[in-house]
Amino acid sequence: MKFQDNINLESALNFDNKYTRELPADPETANKTRHVASSCYSRVLPVKASAPDLVAYSREMAGEIGLSPKICESEDFVQIFSGSRILSGMDPYATCYGGHQFGSWAGQLGDGRAINLGEVVNKEGNRWVLQLKGAGPTPYSRRGDGFAVLRSSIREFLCSEAMYHLGIPTTRALSLVTTGDQVIRDMFYDGHPEPEPGAIVCRVAPSFTRFGNFQLFTYRGELDLLRRFTDYTIRTDFPHLGEPSKEVYCAWFEEICKLTAEMIVHWQRTGFVHGVMNTDNMSILGLTIDYGPYGWLEDYDPNWTPNTTDAEGRRYCFGNQPEIAQWNLLQLANAIYPLIEDAKPLEDSIQNYSNHFQDKWQNMMADKLGLANFHKTSDDALINEMLKLLQHLETDMTIFFRRLASLEVSSNTKHKSSSHNLIDHFSDAYYIEEQINEEYKIRLNKWIEQYRARLIQDKTPDNIRREKMNSINPKYIFRNYIAQLAIDKAEQGDNSMVNELLEVLRKPYDEQPSKEALAQRRPEWARHRAGSAMLS
Repeated sequence: MKFQDNINLESALNFDNKYTRELPADPETANKTRHVASSCYSRVLPVKASAPDLVAYSREMAGEIGLSPKICESEDFVQIFSGSRILSGMDPYATCYGGHQFGSWAGQLGDGRAINLGEVVNKEGNRWVLQLKGAGPTPYSRRGDGFAVLRSSIREFLCSEAMYHLGIPTTRALSLVTTGDQVIRDMFYDGHPEPEPGAIVCRVAPSFTRFGNFQLFTYRGELDLLRRFTDYTIRTDFPHLGEPSKEVYCAWFEEICKLTAEMIVHWQRTGFVHGVMNTDNMSILGLTIDYGPYGWLEDYDPNWTPNTTDAEGRRYCFGNQPEIAQWNLLQLANAIYPLIEDAKPLEDSIQNYSNHFQDKWQNMMADKLGLANFHKTSDDALINEMLKLLQHLETDMTIFFRRLASLEVSSNTKHKSSSHNLIDHFSDAYYIEEQINEEYKIRLNKWIEQYRARLIQDKTPDNIRREKMNSINPKYIFRNYIAQLAIDKAEQGDNSMVNELLEVLRKPYDEQPSKEALAQRRPEWARHRAGSAMLS
């Protein structure tokens, strides 16, 4: 996109606030916590920041909505995306939705810490919602204050963009600003709250609509509003399906199931764990949304969750994500059933989710291994044994696959690798050297020989296989301990590592020789440190 540096921010953004124009608003205008009925949103203004300052911005996201670097580095930009100045085309609001949290119906939830500034349409005709997270209270804030702190804002800003560059469907982040205000938070929930620097992320997505939007209307018996909101959603976000009807509602749900399956496959591919897969955190566009206590697998452990709240039940652990997504889809199906009054097509779509996920997952795993195609008769056993090996001792998933790609295993290999050489080859991926025993060495050596034999069938040269594997297995992921290092610096006024990480994470599959330290396994000091392991 060609930037126009001679225009200001007011004229650069083309607002078309279809959501507030076409859907019913909360008639109450006072910004106080309350029950909001028969409405899709409440109009509310951000709180003006006392001394906003730009930490970082995404040039890719800025370019998508037509903003040049010159504009993004201006004082106007900081004022607007800290919520301190409202442009004439904006119509700020917070949306109303409900949801299941940890498997239990929670009732009304809503945007308690997010305020949508409005919707912009770029020159290509793409619609983007601009949303400030941490800009103050809304009618849905419940016991919260609506503000956000720097540590969580850094994590959301960087992870949103890291996910995008990894090729994972996600909401985006335009900017990160500090507010100059202090926010009181009890980080460890131990009765010792402390002031922390406040910050705001401008999140961007074609839509922030969640499963919980539809659930709340059905739960309350507001079926006319359910139909109106669903019709709006289809016409706005799924126009290719045609005018709403029972048949189109079914096709719409089928597409949501497929989009969700594809998103979860990407999570499993890269080792991402969302941490809070409540139905209010599930996007109808199949986007990763709401970056709270997320994390990336360090050692491969399907039972790992980054969320301390989920530490006992592990409902949202890595290995459960595919099944939880299906459970969430079932709740959405229950919510839209009154529009269709026929369970069969909804049940079929939920079953199709399983089939679609399984097909996508198998092909993804074949790609991770550099195989030309997935062959069920041979590859199921090969993949299952590899996953058992990864769990046999603490093995860094990300590093393991990158090291696997560099192994010489094609038919041109003149001799078999010894178990000693294999251990040396993968040594960077092992967290505890003492765990490496003879049993593991024998199993690894046997598996490598089976893997080698399978690759010989494909007749793929090592260099081609390596290129394929390195295009799907990232070298750089946004590890929690790296996030914490950037947070530590930023809280002292040094934003350099935030911007360094933003650059590194733009090319997660590339070799970046000067940034090798950011590709290493988690250091031992970070194993149990708050913010570097699990989060609240």
